[in-house]
Amino acid sequence: MIVDILKSVIFGIIEGITEWLPISSTGHLILAEEFIKFNNVSEGFWSMFQVVIQFGAILAVVILYFKKIWPFTKNKEKAIKRDGFLSFFDKEKMNLWGKILVGCIPAAIIGLLFDEVFEAWFYNPPCIAIALIVFGIAFIVIENWNKKRKGTLKETNSEITYKDALLIGVFQLLAAIFPGTSRSGATIIGGLLIGLSRPNAAEFTFYLAIPTMLGASLLKLVKFGLGFTGIEIAVLLVGMIVSFVVSVAIIKFLMNYIKKHDFKVFGYYRIVLGLIVLAYFFLK
Repeated sequence: MIVDILKSVIFGIIEGITEWLPISSTGHLILAEEFIKFNNVSEGFWSMFQVVIQFGAILAVVILYFKKIWPFTKNKEKAIKRDGFLSFFDKEKMNLWGKILVGCIPAAIIGLLFDEVFEAWFYNPPCIAIALIVFGIAFIVIENWNKKRKGTLKETNSEITYKDALLIGVFQLLAAIFPGTSRSGATIIGGLLIGLSRPNAAEFTFYLAIPTMLGASLLKLVKFGLGFTGIEIAVLLVGMIVSFVVSVAIIKFLMNYIKKHDFKVFGYYRIVLGLIVLAYFFLK
């Protein structure tokens, strides 16, 4: 049991780092599982674990950005000007949540319908490696293009339109289909393409993660059922706690980093890692 707990700590660290950096958490977890496997868990636990462990990462976003996303208010000037329950909602934040939900529609619909199909087709090392490389190149190309781009960037969430949110949601769908794409990576690329600043694109990506990852986690839990053993409960809780702690640090790091730097370093990392993965499994 202790060995499995230690392995869960490792997976929690990997999840916390790779969920928010645009380098693919699912891809890294699947690759790590090639070398680190749980011993005392039931069949199907890993498929559930690699998704539900994200709950800790979600909680990190909720806590760090609570003031920006909490939709209730006692300020009458900010509240929706209607009688009854709606008068307690902050207009601006409810508008933000509307955009978040619109951005989740593509992945929610396609993910629910074809989740098992995508997992059977694409959850393998070669597909992960290709996605890592392709989106790594995309980051480099888009950042170089952005340097020559004219016009002002959208710096705040209020400047994001519902059309923008839907387009970013389409990019998020790519991550639902292809592991190794990176949910944060795909949505950030989408945000950059439609004119969002790096911090704004990253922040909106964090918000999109809340319903998207929560929904994916609940879906996996329902499919797995509630027949957890004591060891499995301990392994899952430890993984989520560790991913939460690491996520808090990584989110703060990323937001400070992109104020002065672009995303190209993550693009180069993805390309190198993708090539290593391809070489490893080819030689294997």
